[in-house]
Amino acid sequence: MSTVQKPVWLRLTHWLNAVAIVVLTLSGWRIYNASPFFDFSFDRDYTLGGWLGGALLWHFAAMWLLGASFAIYLLANLVGGRLWRQFLPVSPAAVVSDLVAALSGRLVHDDSGRYNAVQKLAYLGVMVLSVLAIASGLVLWKSVQFPLLRTLLGGYDNARVVHFLAMAGFVAFFAVHVVMVALVPKSLLPMIRGR
Repeated sequence: MSTVQKPVWLRLTHWLNAVAIVVLTLSGWRIYNASPFFDFSFDRDYTLGGWLGGALLWHFAAMWLLGASFAIYLLANLVGGRLWRQFLPVSPAAVVSDLVAALSGRLVHDDSGRYNAVQKLAYLGVMVLSVLAIASGLVLWKSVQFPLLRTLLGGYDNARVVHFLAMAGFVAFFAVHVVMVALVPKSLLPMIRGR
């Protein structure tokens, strides 16, 4: 078992990002229901805000929380070199190998301070999803002020789809993350108390 200390900035941004993503998802489902572009809508019981205006208020509040928390997380990882130490390199062969080991119950979890290749890919993926969610969210919020982003995302309507798909990726990550923590509960304590 690793005795690597999880720094306060990591634990704090982890939990702030989690809260922000939950609030953004639930309020986002209510916003989506006001003008769905797929042939379904979300049950109102699983949305946040009650009405469109309320959902927008929750969404905008959590937007600032995610933006600030993610910026601190990314900057601290880059400046401290943690991004390269913890998440890179990651190869397709290592991902397949660790995924097969995980699905067959043979993946070792002795060192909670080291990520396996599947975890590396998942965390890098969430970082990319965060960038896409923030960029597409800016286009949806202030389309006129961000014409380059709007163009890069293929226009306002495509930005809505990108934003929705980023949310779907967060939900998938969140579900798998919670299941994995339930299967390996010793991984939760370091994210709460540091060790």
